Amino acid sequence: MASAAQRRIKSISYAKYGYMFIAPFFLVYCFFQVWPLIYTFILSFKGNQAASANWVGFENYSTILFGQGSAAGAQATHQEFAKALGNTFILWFGNFIPQILLSLLLAVWFTDAKVKLPGKGFFKIVMYMPNIITAASVAALYVNLFGDSKYYFINATLMKMGMAEPIQFISGEWNAKFMVMFIQTWLWFGNTMIMLMSGIMGINPSLFEAADIDGANSGQQFFKITLPLLQPIMVYTLVTSMIGGLQMFDIPYLYHNGAQFSKHLETVAVYIYYNFNKGTVDQANYGYAGAASIIIFAITACLGAITFYMNRDKDAIAKKKQRKKAEKQYKAKMKQGGLTL
Repeated sequence: MASAAQRRIKSISYAKYGYMFIAPFFLVYCFFQVWPLIYTFILSFKGNQAASANWVGFENYSTILFGQGSAAGAQATHQEFAKALGNTFILWFGNFIPQILLSLLLAVWFTDAKVKLPGKGFFKIVMYMPNIITAASVAALYVNLFGDSKYYFINATLMKMGMAEPIQFISGEWNAKFMVMFIQTWLWFGNTMIMLMSGIMGINPSLFEAADIDGANSGQQFFKITLPLLQPIMVYTLVTSMIGGLQMFDIPYLYHNGAQFSKHLETVAVYIYYNFNKGTVDQANYGYAGAASIIIFAITACLGAITFYMNRDKDAIAKKKQRKKAEKQYKAKMKQGGLTL
């Protein structure tokens, strides 16, 4: 029989040291992530100017969503936010669709054992490299390459080839949108390709070998094996792209014409930035900026929930329902027989 001292030694818990090690992360996370989110939520219910930060309830939401409110220029504020929200979705869809298609094509190609491509490692590195370049550098590069004037490289080259007038790559609305879509795709397709490659390489090779033996061609293997088993990583890619796309700021903000920002590239994140940093402290629209932040947060959360719901494992859910139904039937039979569980 163990002595009291031995029992006391065994009862000592070292869990507190683990909590001490992880405490700095949670403190930093709460200070820089949780508190700003809570304060933004509070700010969205207050007046715009810091000097008159009175509680206004849902007026800021009503103004930017429907153009209704007591503030001056409510309809113009609503139209600007609606334009920014539309730009955000257009730029996100316009870069995500070609990005995922190109990344999936390259991932399948690079992981196909039948394709004997020399220098695969080199191509992977080159394609991933744009992802490690800062957005400010990329924006500066493309602005200097695709400037509106005939003195910029692309327009100068095209005019030497016989084009009469320079193309408005920046001030032209849809030209600028297509350029931002292209830049975003160029920046992120390498990262998406690497993630999809990791997903494909995690698939059991025996499945492909069995499909080869059964006479399935490459297309059939892709649609019947690769694509269904890539669903988890595809959902992850979609959600992360959605979060990044709806918060798109750096490239649209930096890819503008001089000091006057082009409204056709204003995203919700840029809208928030300009309302929060409008002139002096007394001119800043803190309430509108906070309300827009919460709205884009709610949209992201809803779209993420819908994505997970649509991609849930239906077979597992059906089995779970059958198991619960069987348990209920078993309990009912036990009660009818006068037995207790």
